[in-house]
Amino acid sequence: MALDFKGRMAYGDYLKLDTLLSAQVPLSDQQDEKLFIIVHHVQELWLSLIIHELEFAMQNMRDGKAGIAFKALARISRIQEQLISAWDVLSTLTPSDYLTFRDTLGQASGFQSYQYRLVEILLGAKDERMLAPHRHTPQVYARLEAAFRGPSIYDEAIALVKRSGLDVPDSLLNRDFSKTHSYSDALHDIWLQVYREPERYFELYELAEELVDVEDHFQQWRFRHMKTVERIIGHKKGTGGSSGVGYLKTALDRTFFPELWAVRTDL
Repeated sequence: MALDFKGRMAYGDYLKLDTLLSAQVPLSDQQDEKLFIIVHHVQELWLSLIIHELEFAMQNMRDGKAGIAFKALARISRIQEQLISAWDVLSTLTPSDYLTFRDTLGQASGFQSYQYRLVEILLGAKDERMLAPHRHTPQVYARLEAAFRGPSIYDEAIALVKRSGLDVPDSLLNRDFSKTHSYSDALHDIWLQVYREPERYFELYELAEELVDVEDHFQQWRFRHMKTVERIIGHKKGTGGSSGVGYLKTALDRTFFPELWAVRTDL
């Protein structure tokens, strides 16, 4: 076992721990603010990895390497489990605890997380209004806008279905990707065929289930987020001016892959 690291890279050097740990800087002297910061830092790190894996999966789907894409999607689901469990830690913050430092947050809000917004965009949620909070950061805005104008992972999945020989309408392939995908009866029927003959279309069947796993975990994360906020601040407005719990509840009604959920009723 090496014990002398003079002039050599050690664990802390590789991970840039000085930089990482120096980022937790509470603005108050309250005990619980550090918890609040760390939970959000951890979530942002996991979001960064989800983005990394989503973009990797999309590229491999374009390149015809479905198996590699599926591995990335499976990893995303495991990452999402970590995101969901993070709310359990934040839920130890009582309403009284939070009020001791809430004013120090100013207008800062998780609603403004550009990484969360990028994940939503890559999954297919295209709402141009959600880009506005990031206009003041040109580099971030450019990245969000590029993803917004480009295909989502569901668009890449639909293209893969077409390349597999199934009759996908051209309107689903050659469309304005800045618009959220709208439910398609034709696509529903294609997925229904896949689910009725899983051995024949096993690659597409696996793709569909990986996507459902990702959305299922995403919705669980949204739900735990909503209930954690309700538990801590009730129905007060969020620090960034959003309606708080009310806004989070509306997000639970939105879906990224509508045909994959609808097909279950018709099997």
